[in-house]
Amino acid sequence: MNPKNAINAVDKGISTGRLKPVPLYIEVAELLRQRIFKRNPDDLEPGSWIDELKLAQEYGISRTPLREALKVLATEGLVTMKVRRGAYVTEVSTKDLQDVYHLMSLLESDAAGVVANNATKEQINQLDNLHQSLEKSVLTQPIDKDKFFVINEQFHMLILEFANNQWRNQMVADLRKVMKLNRHHSLLKKGRIEESLTEHRAIMQAITARDKTVAVAAMQNHFKNGLEAAE
Repeated sequence: MNPKNAINAVDKGISTGRLKPVPLYIEVAELLRQRIFKRNPDDLEPGSWIDELKLAQEYGISRTPLREALKVLATEGLVTMKVRRGAYVTEVSTKDLQDVYHLMSLLESDAAGVVANNATKEQINQLDNLHQSLEKSVLTQPIDKDKFFVINEQFHMLILEFANNQWRNQMVADLRKVMKLNRHHSLLKKGRIEESLTEHRAIMQAITARDKTVAVAAMQNHFKNGLEAAE
């Protein structure tokens, strides 16, 4: 959908009562967020300057909601504001990646341990069903990397949901936005998808066996290998 049409669609939905009112800058932030995640070399790629006037004209809005949207993305780490130079799409350094993966490893391995200890049989079945979808996603060649990434993220987020700590979930959600600035590069590394799937099997097996220690170690190993592929 054309970005301007997307905004109009939201406005229409609000007027008919089909959607809850959403501030315009929030909608614009989401449109920009998804454009950044696509990593199009000709559109909002990491390190590129953000032409506010051009975007405002493209979306058919004033620069005020656009600037508010950029502030939102700046708090998420996706946009970097530079004094007297404007806004830039954040370029993730090697240290940034190392720091983010370190925190993600701590948070998600802890969540995996909690789930191994406390998950109900139904919750474990839900995780296993999602894992089986991940297994099936690699059977068709060439592998659909976007589909694999989506299911992979769903698996991680479901573990966090079952671990039931809203503060951890919020921190992980913010960190994952930064990870997405680099994620597709790691998936392009030859053999990384197959390695990632093997690591997921280990995590799932540990949770099914209710082995907290192994679940924590398996998740930590998953992020260790993910960082090596991303660098």
